[in-house]
Amino acid sequence: MPISVTSPSRELHSHNMDMDDKRRNQTRNHISIQGFDLKLNVLHFYRLSPEEIILWSQSLERLLASKYGMTTFQAFLKSEFSDENIEFWLICQDYKKIKSSFRLSSRAKKIYKTYIEAEAPKEINIDHKTRDLIRRNVKTPTTVCFDEAQRIVYRLMEKDSYPRFLRSNIYRTLLDSASDYIKV
Repeated sequence: MPISVTSPSRELHSHNMDMDDKRRNQTRNHISIQGFDLKLNVLHFYRLSPEEIILWSQSLERLLASKYGMTTFQAFLKSEFSDENIEFWLICQDYKKIKSSFRLSSRAKKIYKTYIEAEAPKEINIDHKTRDLIRRNVKTPTTVCFDEAQRIVYRLMEKDSYPRFLRSNIYRTLLDSASDYIKV
């Protein structure tokens, strides 16, 4: 499936421009695959090497360590209406960096209400035992009070979402397009 690059309505100065000039003029463009806007800056897309995109297929950890891998994975999950797991995982990563006990407490309550409690707006799929443990932990929160749920969510993404991502048109198209770009 071809990748379509949509751009603002501005004319390129010449058909004979070299690729670097074209890339500079397209810095505000974005990539759309099957009508799904990845919101990746085209200049950054051209900086993505096929090697980096291939690295994403080695492990979920490698994918999440890449800024553009993370963005692409989030876009894929959003397209499947299943982005609550990656959102929760990322929020937990930020939560662990909080130093203020007041901020820790207020953020823990917000995370609990948004992702953990039954019927939460973005409820994640965790077992009852873990849910109860977190409910107790949130009363006196620490930086590790969501660790077990975060591990469960990571394993779910690793076993389910990540393999689907690797088989998706989004990933395959990026991989094919990056490979084609190198051949040009």
